[in-house]
Amino acid sequence: MASDSEAPPLSAKVVGSFAYLTIKDRLPTIITRVIDTIHRNKNKFFEEYGEDGIEAEKKAISLLSKLRNEVQTDKPILELTDGLRDLDAWNQYLQRHESLQGDKGSVSWFKSPWLYVECYVYRRIQEAIWLNPPINEFDVFNEAKTQSFFESQQATTALCTYLETAKKDKDGLSKNQLFDHFIKLLQVSLWGNKCDLSISAGQENSQKDSPIEALANLTPFILVDDSDKVWAALMSCKSAGGTVRRVDIVLDNAGFEVVTDMVLADFLVSFGLVSEIHFHGKSFPWFVSDVTAKDFEWTIRQTMAANHKWMSKSGVQWKKYLKEGVWSYHDHPFWTQPHEFCDMLVDAPDLYTKLQGADLVLFKGDLNYRKLTGDRDWDFTISFETALRGFEPSPICSLRTLKANVQVGLQPGQGEKLGSQEPNWMTSGKYAVIQFYGPYLEQ
Repeated sequence: MASDSEAPPLSAKVVGSFAYLTIKDRLPTIITRVIDTIHRNKNKFFEEYGEDGIEAEKKAISLLSKLRNEVQTDKPILELTDGLRDLDAWNQYLQRHESLQGDKGSVSWFKSPWLYVECYVYRRIQEAIWLNPPINEFDVFNEAKTQSFFESQQATTALCTYLETAKKDKDGLSKNQLFDHFIKLLQVSLWGNKCDLSISAGQENSQKDSPIEALANLTPFILVDDSDKVWAALMSCKSAGGTVRRVDIVLDNAGFEVVTDMVLADFLVSFGLVSEIHFHGKSFPWFVSDVTAKDFEWTIRQTMAANHKWMSKSGVQWKKYLKEGVWSYHDHPFWTQPHEFCDMLVDAPDLYTKLQGADLVLFKGDLNYRKLTGDRDWDFTISFETALRGFEPSPICSLRTLKANVQVGLQPGQGEKLGSQEPNWMTSGKYAVIQFYGPYLEQ
């Protein structure tokens, strides 16, 4: 591992690494599942679009089969051709890597940064769909996301019941009781990140138990817990001018996880801690289970329609927040590009400026953590601040369960001890971190 600011990016060059196994096994499996999903919907496409639908299905499958072969045989990364609004940014990123390697065609699946090629495969999946109207709006991951939501109904009901019960007593709560609710819901949002369909290659991965009751058993597995700092950040902004004006949540997975994010956001608003929540999601289907605008709106509709008093009431409240502008959903091409977040100021200055308007930004999940830290081979004890390499639009909190071989901010010997006890501790999803950096607050 490297300790300087130029730590090398993780890649599949290291045979047996998680990056290598991802490129060798997980990505081809995900592409195969996408092909199967499209084929299973063949009759639906025919019913809706006739022969045009069948022809589009065949062409999309052909492109995806070609993509799978490119991955498995370590072919060079190719430029995109679909004309979508982010095409130039993606192709320029490829050209940048080709110039660093010294020749065209040298950037390939097993030799290039894992963060880049893993993001690229999802962009190529989108290209295969988009190039084939009339099925070009089809979400190849929708079935898995829908299943994840419905299989987590019991946990969602328990969580909404907890929230609505807490609301009944909110006027009589002490500051310590308010803090206790905050910590619990922050941790529920953290552990909701275990429900990640990309890490399971699209297989069922839902939350069935009461998330509140599970917290006591999960707390020992939080390796870095900056919850107190996150609370202090909220209180600092609040005391300076009343209610914290805005918290942004950069979303990760649909299904149960986005429900945990909505419950946390509802708590922050309804208990007077925050006046405005901006949610940031993806502009197209991404990493199997990531939230799109359609997923976000669908989740609220399903929660409203639930046959449970408190779950339905929560959904109605969330719809009201959206209508009144208390909540808002945003997407941006940068979230579905391979850039590390330290590039945002140059490559997406409008988004960086938008995040500067927040009093706190919560980054959910493993991919966001990889982009925050550059997905590099850092020493475990390198500080979170150092790994961010200048990315500091606002105070930042990362809520992440570990599913990749990058982790910073640990105590000396902590990572090595975990490695000797559990070789896969960095990729199992068993461990988690709540890491905070707030330069303005520290000043």
